[in-house]
Amino acid sequence: MTRSPYEVLGVAKNASDDEIKKAYRKLARQHHPDRNPDDASAEEQFKEAQSAYDVLSDPEKRRAYDTFGSTGGRGFPGGADTGGARFEEFNLGDLGDLLGGMFGSGARQRGGRQPIRGDDLETHVRISFEDSLRGIQVRVPVEAETACSVCHGTGAEPGTSPVVCPQCAGRGVVSDAQGLFAFSQPCPRCQGNGSIVEKPCRHCRGAGRERTMKKYAVKVPPGARSGTRVRLKGKGEAGRSGGPAGDLYVVVDVEPSPLFERRGADLVLDVPVTFAEVALGASVQIPTPDGSVSLKVPAGTESGRLLRVKGHGAPHLKGSGRGDLLARVKVTIPKKLTKAERDALEGYQKVSRENPREQVFAP
Repeated sequence: MTRSPYEVLGVAKNASDDEIKKAYRKLARQHHPDRNPDDASAEEQFKEAQSAYDVLSDPEKRRAYDTFGSTGGRGFPGGADTGGARFEEFNLGDLGDLLGGMFGSGARQRGGRQPIRGDDLETHVRISFEDSLRGIQVRVPVEAETACSVCHGTGAEPGTSPVVCPQCAGRGVVSDAQGLFAFSQPCPRCQGNGSIVEKPCRHCRGAGRERTMKKYAVKVPPGARSGTRVRLKGKGEAGRSGGPAGDLYVVVDVEPSPLFERRGADLVLDVPVTFAEVALGASVQIPTPDGSVSLKVPAGTESGRLLRVKGHGAPHLKGSGRGDLLARVKVTIPKKLTKAERDALEGYQKVSRENPREQVFAP
């Protein structure tokens, strides 16, 4: 390949892992051979994007490319020259082979590509306010990169298997002894895998992976709020080179309630009352998530006061028990009065001793 992996994916050199992953997914969907069965150039662009992502998703390979302009022969040639020798001719990270060749100490040799854990995925699910209080099980669709359903991730056509690379004998690296020094580099035959696929799977073109849509059952716990994350272990992207799959995180979005406001595990409810009820005191019926209950409004209660009804809030997400219901008193003012109501209020005004503006004019 003549372009750098950053150019292939269309990202900057300081791009984050998430930006690199999003750019790769976009190109993979656009140029996947299954979507472009008769377009040879699309297949080449798909493979080029895979090679670029293989370099930039591996911290060790990305660091090597950023430092030396190559990955040691792993798909992106070119790079810096120093004293007439190109850095990709040997793997500086494999210092054990270098010292082994110099001192005959039998230093370790790295074999094949290391397993890489799959990426985590995140998706959202929207539930009603009532379901958030009692808990619910929902099915969530997720598009993920998984092991090929035909070759089961081997990349080889069914009935065949990857074989040990004859050039490196499965080590993934080859050595070149030059006097006292032994230089190691990834095997050019197997690209450091330690094995080769002689007959690639026709379904995944030898990639060993495919994008599929799956549905998972997710249990949203009672008391969930917007932003609550439910983890499904091992349901993320498939791992590479035998690595474990990532996890799936389901983020809960709760629809607002027309009656209740959340405050942690407590619920706040506005309760309209009349002037007479707050002046004389009363018992009024109010709704709760468990049905209606009687609320005692003490005489002289001011508008805006919170009256607590214990145990009628939302379930605690962590631990046991429930929060409380906070009834917020709202005194209603009648917009129209009957003659009898007006006469009654005027009579009350005549006998009332209260002066609510007394403090305003206090010296």
